[in-house]
Amino acid sequence: MSLRLQLLQVARLAPRLLGDSTDLVREFYRRQFNAQGAAGDRGGKPDLYYTIFALAGAQALDAPIPTAATAAWLETHGDGAGLDFVHLGALARCWAALGPELLPSGRADALLARIESFRKPDGGYEGDLRLSHGTAYGAFVALGAYQDLGRTPPGVLELIRSLKRLETPDNAWSNTPGLPTGSLNATAGAVTLIRHLGFPVNPAVGDWLMAQQNPNGGFLAVPGAPLPDLLSTATALHALACLERRIPSSVHERCLDFIDTLWSADGGFHGHWADDHLDAEYTFYGLLALGHLSL
Repeated sequence: MSLRLQLLQVARLAPRLLGDSTDLVREFYRRQFNAQGAAGDRGGKPDLYYTIFALAGAQALDAPIPTAATAAWLETHGDGAGLDFVHLGALARCWAALGPELLPSGRADALLARIESFRKPDGGYEGDLRLSHGTAYGAFVALGAYQDLGRTPPGVLELIRSLKRLETPDNAWSNTPGLPTGSLNATAGAVTLIRHLGFPVNPAVGDWLMAQQNPNGGFLAVPGAPLPDLLSTATALHALACLERRIPSSVHERCLDFIDTLWSADGGFHGHWADDHLDAEYTFYGLLALGHLSL
């Protein structure tokens, strides 16, 4: 199962806790698509990255998707010439969400050749051309693109080894070598990727993840962050599940309470307590978190 389908499988469980509010989220996702079949960013501009999450959220809740219009819009991006690394990965994931039968002939090879151009000397991936090392996020994007296009990246062992340089002394990961302290989303990405590829992870990483809980619910992006956020909460829960680490009932309840504070009757979720916006990305992370909490 690909990384994308793994996340989607969990998000499909969110209606167990959403209950009657599920229809509001379906309608929220229906509204994300414009007449061209694209979803907009926070400024309303059509964006491949946000379209990933609009497609994923709609599929998780069996909401309608304008498949033909979206496919036509994706085709305007061709083989991704001119796109940055993240949006190349998004283009691959969007095509996968619509179905491999709609992908034009030869397009997978062209997209992956562009993805591979972002490979670093250490065997990792990263979109910042100024960096000589890969990042946990870059590895996640690259592996996801390969899997979505039905392939396996070359040099998987080198990819795993590149993550070793990002380990931190506190049993976590960062996106920069040599840092003393890890960050949650880099750690969650590394854990998910390593376990997905069948390699072991030190159990102490689970302790580090659990230590990032906020007493008022949710998880912190970095140790000492002032506020928990929905992205960090969802990725922490996902990584803990990959480690087969169950959270205590008290943490479970605080996470549910935290997510409830981010819910909007408009059908979406805010990213954190200081966030006034609703978007497809954070709403999908709300579904992912609820899916894990429903198990």
